[in-house]
Amino acid sequence: MNVTLTIQEKLKDLRTERGLTLEQLEQQTGISKSALGNYESEDFKDISHTSIVTLAKFYGVSTDYLLGLTETKNHPNAELNDLHLSDEMITLLKSGKINTRLLCEMAAHRDFLKLLSDIEIYVDGIASMQVKNLNALVDMARVEIMEKYHPAENDPNIRLLNAAHIEEDTYFCQMVHKDIDSIIRDIRQAHKGDINSAPDFSAVDEIKRSIEEAARFQGSDKEKRVVILCRQLGIDYHKLTPVEFQTMIKILEKSKHMVIPRKKHRKKRH
Repeated sequence: MNVTLTIQEKLKDLRTERGLTLEQLEQQTGISKSALGNYESEDFKDISHTSIVTLAKFYGVSTDYLLGLTETKNHPNAELNDLHLSDEMITLLKSGKINTRLLCEMAAHRDFLKLLSDIEIYVDGIASMQVKNLNALVDMARVEIMEKYHPAENDPNIRLLNAAHIEEDTYFCQMVHKDIDSIIRDIRQAHKGDINSAPDFSAVDEIKRSIEEAARFQGSDKEKRVVILCRQLGIDYHKLTPVEFQTMIKILEKSKHMVIPRKKHRKKRH
């Protein structure tokens, strides 16, 4: 995921957060659907000043946020003192060493307060006494059973009591692990379609598709290899003119990867 959002990503996020289509946004802002679509396109840069102001007012954000001058959407003038951050935290946030956007998304997640509560309970030892009391009760029950019934070492009841013994470190580590897993899974899902996110298919899948496409191509072995290389280079060979295609063959013939082994003919026995 990106450390900071582009103007295009911010505009798309703001629209989708409100569940608006481009047609609905056109009706409510007076900006044409085609222009709005272009503004959200990753390679489009020329967004008019008037549109920036109109969209900022419509979404209730600052123009600085849309222009990338700040990542604060709703509180552009928040006082630093109100955040109660330590000097160390401020230095870390300003250092550029961490993904502050990811950190903010984690903190804003619905389960983040639960994560902090579980960590606080463990760090402050709030549950330590309760855990010790529970373990003491289990130990007392085990001693009583042992003295009264003299069960075998592998008796199911004794094994059950042993399993009921709580290890505080293990218990809270599992709780915290579960909390943070839920948070990062949701964030990952939310960013599945981001520009910098890894595609759903692997490199092996891409090579397989290239070979399958080349196999369907009606042409010589050299032409099929050009098709594979074009796909790997991100070139749509359908858009190449016959002259361009032949030129590519001539260029790629200089590559060792274009060498096509000749079939050896066996000599006829007389």
